[in-house]
This record gives sequence, C-alpha cells and structure tokens, in this order.
Amino acid sequence: MEKSVVKIIAPNKKAYHDYFVLEKYEAGIELFGTEVKSLRQGAVNLKDSYCEIKNGELFALGVHISPYEKGNIFNRAPLRPKKLLMHKREIIRLFSKVKEDGLTLIPLSIYFSGSRVKVEVGLCKGKKLYDKRDTDAKRQAERDIDRTMKERR
Repeated sequence: MEKSVVKIIAPNKKAYHDYFVLEKYEAGIELFGTEVKSLRQGAVNLKDSYCEIKNGELFALGVHISPYEKGNIFNRAPLRPKKLLMHKREIIRLFSKVKEDGLTLIPLSIYFSGSRVKVEVGLCKGKKLYDKRDTDAKRQAERDIDRTMKERR
C-alpha cells in the first residue's frame, strides 16, 4: 500500500488571522485540466475565499486560479465557483452547523494528495478585533521568550 504524498500548494494564512478554526475537513475539488496545470505552477490565491452550500452541494467561491499560460481557449474564468466533493452526510451536517451556530466554511489550504487535488475546509467562527489583538500579543510573547532562551544558551 502506497502512502500518498501531500504537497501543499497554497495555504490561507489570512483565515487563521480572521477566524477561529473549530473543525477541519478534507474535500475533493472539481477542476478542469488547465486549472490543474496552473495549480502545479502554484498560481492560486485563497485570500478572500469562502464556501457556500447550495441545493445540497458545496461550492468554493472567491478561489482565484490564474489562467494557464499555454491553455488558450481551454482556460476557464479564474473566479468561477468550484464544486467541492464531500459525502452528502457531511455536507448536511455542515449545513446544519452553519445555519444554527452562525459559523462559516473557509478553504484553509489547497494541496496535492498523491495526484489528486484536495481542499482543506475549516468550520470557522469569526474573530473580533480584540481577539486578533490577543492572538498577536500571545504570538509576540512566544517570540520574545524563544529569543531570550536562544540568547542564554
């Protein structure tokens, strides 16, 4: 049995800054050939992307995959909605959590798992400004501690 090699294409660092990630899910993504070739070059941006559930299907909106240079007529629109592939049970469960608790689905990263493209989707809760400041303060304190420990050695 082969182990699938995971190669991260694009992380969404802004999502971790703006949201508390409560749960993470793996989903497949429906792409066309030129989009996959563009992903292999790393031409993707997840910055302002989010997920939406319509008619029992999960879509990623705002995921910008740049057109492939040599794709000419086969290229698709960079910001078209991309269908995410998950089990129906999981989508229904996520839909209920999003509706009840006011949570959001955010793509956290896109990566290759073997030869397949996968999306890590996070069930997230928005951070308030004071939460962001608190997180930044903790991160800065950890850096200062690491710096002083390194100097003392």
